[in-house]
Amino acid sequence: MKVKGAEVVLKTLIDEGVDTIFGYPGGSVLDIYDSLYDYQDVITHIRTSHEQGAAHSADGYARSSGKTGVVIATSGPGATNLVTGIAAANMDSVPMVCITGNVPRSLSGKDSFQEVDIIGVTAPITKANFVIETIDELQDTIRESFKIANSGRKGPVLIDIPKDILQEEVEFEHKNSKKVGDRKTIENKEARQFAEYINKSKCPVIYCGGGVTASDSFNELRALIEKNSIPACHTIMAIGVLGCEDELNLGMVGMHGKMSSNKAIEQCDLLIAIGARFSDRVALNAKKFAKNATIIQIDVDESEISKNINADFAIVGDVKDALEKILPNIDENKREVWRRKIRDYKLRDFNPESEDRFDVDKGQPLTCRPHRVIGHISKTLGDDLIYVTDVGQHQMWAAQFSMKNNPRTFLTSGGLGAMGFGYGAAIGAKVANPEKVVVHVTGDGSFHMNLNEVVTAVRYDIKIITVVMNNSSLGMVRQWQDILYKKRFSATDADFTTNYLLLSDAFGAKGYEAKNMDEFKKALEKAIKDEKPAIINVYIDSDEHVMPMIPPGKTVKDTILPKNA
Repeated sequence: MKVKGAEVVLKTLIDEGVDTIFGYPGGSVLDIYDSLYDYQDVITHIRTSHEQGAAHSADGYARSSGKTGVVIATSGPGATNLVTGIAAANMDSVPMVCITGNVPRSLSGKDSFQEVDIIGVTAPITKANFVIETIDELQDTIRESFKIANSGRKGPVLIDIPKDILQEEVEFEHKNSKKVGDRKTIENKEARQFAEYINKSKCPVIYCGGGVTASDSFNELRALIEKNSIPACHTIMAIGVLGCEDELNLGMVGMHGKMSSNKAIEQCDLLIAIGARFSDRVALNAKKFAKNATIIQIDVDESEISKNINADFAIVGDVKDALEKILPNIDENKREVWRRKIRDYKLRDFNPESEDRFDVDKGQPLTCRPHRVIGHISKTLGDDLIYVTDVGQHQMWAAQFSMKNNPRTFLTSGGLGAMGFGYGAAIGAKVANPEKVVVHVTGDGSFHMNLNEVVTAVRYDIKIITVVMNNSSLGMVRQWQDILYKKRFSATDADFTTNYLLLSDAFGAKGYEAKNMDEFKKALEKAIKDEKPAIINVYIDSDEHVMPMIPPGKTVKDTILPKNA
């Protein structure tokens, strides 16, 4: 049966198991949208307010579900508006297939209306990208793109399709999905060597990252921790892979991580890196990081081995496969002495004051404390909650106090650090997990980069609770200016005049304000019961800092704490 290229796109996506697409129509993809009209009962299409929001939505859908996110945009500005979202997915190893239209082949290279070389633009931020040159290659290229996106270290793939190919006709035959590339399995000899390092160590620490989530290996990781009594810390990308109240969970590591995590790495004799890449927010001073330790590493991506920190022994392979083969070779060990030291480290962890900020004259609370806000959200909503954050102080407060027990329930732009990520990603997470509560934690700076997507949530009845940590500033940048730039506050006072209550009403959402915890608790309770998306404007003191903090290039010995800590 002959069908148009545009229908080939949709039929192939359906064959790949796709039932949800995020996107925005435009001239070069009108034929796809015309064909989509006939597939509305099979594919749900979410039209966002901006293509960047669509890319972040596809990303959030993928992160929270483990499926492949799909986004469609037209040529020119539509395609370039995807770039930040693609880069965020690439940095955090998120599987996405991005489909862009382009001008007809006869107009290519002539600076035609809305023409751009999106292949050249996205080459550095994708696992692969393709320009379709003939209609005969369209179906197999889409199938290959799904395979690439999900093989090895996962990531985004882009397919650029000229408009005339979407209009051509071709014979179509349904085909099975291409088999995802074989897991990079490890040899038993490697597993035994890896285990030997662990069994012989006196003071080991596991440092785990997003690769544990991507490989669905958190059960194997927890089994390793329990069997050998190994303290473990995690990156922001691995929140939820360790039980938040587990005795051996040291918490987040790095610049704003727990003192116990950073101290344990400084003192350990063996550092076991699992699906983590030693970023500069963890290994702030590469020359002094884990200087007393032998370092062993597991990663599916060979390029990550010894890239930032030299590994004494490494395994290149799928994390789940590696842990499955290593576990039988691990000795049971109680490690009482090391665990006592770890308990001592944890007793010294910084805990912020619990009180609200008060007006000295009136004795009335003026602002909420961030850790209390996040703590109350976590306590109220429990494990049914998916946190999605933007980037800044609020992101770190959420990471520090979210108390997650399961992977894929804390979504954030880790590697790229993209302000504006949050609302789009929250839409994707809620679409993928309609039974869960999605709370979008943001700052007033980040929210103003993506608030247009509230319209999308209202239009499609996608219930998201947004908590705006409003400190009238670009909080994290201001914190750096305060601590590292001699209080020279330049361009960081936000001074937004936004009335969040009126904004919520104008968009069709529900709006609330909270200046103290009693007001916040009541607002959250109402927001949970609301049928509409909600925005809670929470007043935070502009002088609140994310603590502890290790400055760039420094070590745990240089950790900054509040003066009264």
